[in-house]
Amino acid sequence: QVHLVESGGGLVQPGGSLRLSCASSISISTFTGMGWFRQNPGSERELVIAIIATGSTTSADTFDGRFTISRDNAKNTLYLQMNNLRPEDTAVYYCKAWGSAGVRWGQGTQVTVSS
Repeated sequence: QVHLVESGGGLVQPGGSLRLSCASSISISTFTGMGWFRQNPGSERELVIAIIATGSTTSADTFDGRFTISRDNAKNTLYLQMNNLRPEDTAVYYCKAWGSAGVRWGQGTQVTVSS
């Protein structure tokens, strides 16, 4: 059974930074790709940024390069570095992994940007 567990969310002031982590119960090198999504109540879950096995990344244009994705294969962990956070970045952030075994989601971690 594949489990993804996010951590690192919390309350941060506008302009601040957070780093989210997504720990996998299996080797992340087995996944075709992994990514971060976010969702607010009443809204659809949207892509933040994703990375595929080759290392190529794709992200939504709205993030203006403020968010960076990285992975540590030795720790089986995916990261999301978020800088210059804005109140509109407030959401539940989810980790997603996909590959031959199907699609898996984490339980989400709340990020709140507020003064």
